[in-house]
Amino acid sequence: MELKKILISQPQPADIEQSPYRNLVKKYNIELTFFKFFDVVGVTASEFRKSRIHLHEYTAVIFNSKNAVDNYFRLARELRESIPETMKYFCTSEAIANYLQNYTQYRKRKVFFGQQYLSELLEIMSKHREENYLFPCSEERMSDFTKQLDKGKFTYTRAMMYYSQPKDLTHFNLKDFDMIVLFSPNGVKALRQSFPDLKSGDITIAALGTSTHAALTAAGLNLDIAAPTKVSPSMAMAIENYILGKEQGQVIVPKTITAAPKGKSGSTSTGRSVASSSSSRGSSQQVTSSTGKKPKSLIADKAKYKQLQELRRQKAAERRAERAAAKASQQAKSIDNTPTPEA
Repeated sequence: MELKKILISQPQPADIEQSPYRNLVKKYNIELTFFKFFDVVGVTASEFRKSRIHLHEYTAVIFNSKNAVDNYFRLARELRESIPETMKYFCTSEAIANYLQNYTQYRKRKVFFGQQYLSELLEIMSKHREENYLFPCSEERMSDFTKQLDKGKFTYTRAMMYYSQPKDLTHFNLKDFDMIVLFSPNGVKALRQSFPDLKSGDITIAALGTSTHAALTAAGLNLDIAAPTKVSPSMAMAIENYILGKEQGQVIVPKTITAAPKGKSGSTSTGRSVASSSSSRGSSQQVTSSTGKKPKSLIADKAKYKQLQELRRQKAAERRAERAAAKASQQAKSIDNTPTPEA
């Protein structure tokens, strides 16, 4: 199939040479236009208070996006909530786990992450069923993730911390493009709002993820290129295989996790009781991956890490000096107050 221009509903990469789309530009001379179809807007602190969710009452947090990380710590700051040192973080990818460096110090936290698939993270979480999970998310009521959490009978609470705001796309003339690429139900929503008369066949549509595929079907639009598949695990590869006329293969459906064994705690999407884990206190800090192999270092900026370590050592030395000075002062006072023996 010949493609000349593609509209991709994602932000412009900082460096196209380092992006997965570089082959499409170099090998096939395709013109790519990047434009995010929606904005992410954070819920205000006053709005969040109405949910009566208190961040410190949970023992673990599930992060499935960088937006969730940003808004969780933003609300914690605005609400002046203190995050417990024993808090555990479960991330759907290593990239999100790395992103936590912007807000936490790894030596004081426990961070767990899956490598590629949601099922990998759920397998890790199944070993921590005693945790009371908080799931920061958008306004989406139900997703593949929440369905799996419900099926796995995890104790968790959905916390809406941000929502999507569709952008006006009418400045684009879809006839100028051969293909449009979508990555989320929010992108589908923005496309349908801006082009209510769009029909299947007007433009080739590619979409990533089963939830995006379902949103396209609900919007009455056909899916021409689906990803991920075993043949095309990424969207860039799916587009290239489409150009080469290769079969797309069967869409990879997220693996399911078995329900909790009898006797284990059940799941709830609304309960707020605290399920404290005594084993999490006093245990050695660690970063765990789902493969069983020794995980990669999560410190991306070594220089920054060394600076933080040096700063902590300086502060510790200052505290020791203050304690020593206070002790010496106290001893001097006790000597002064000691009665002089009579001659």
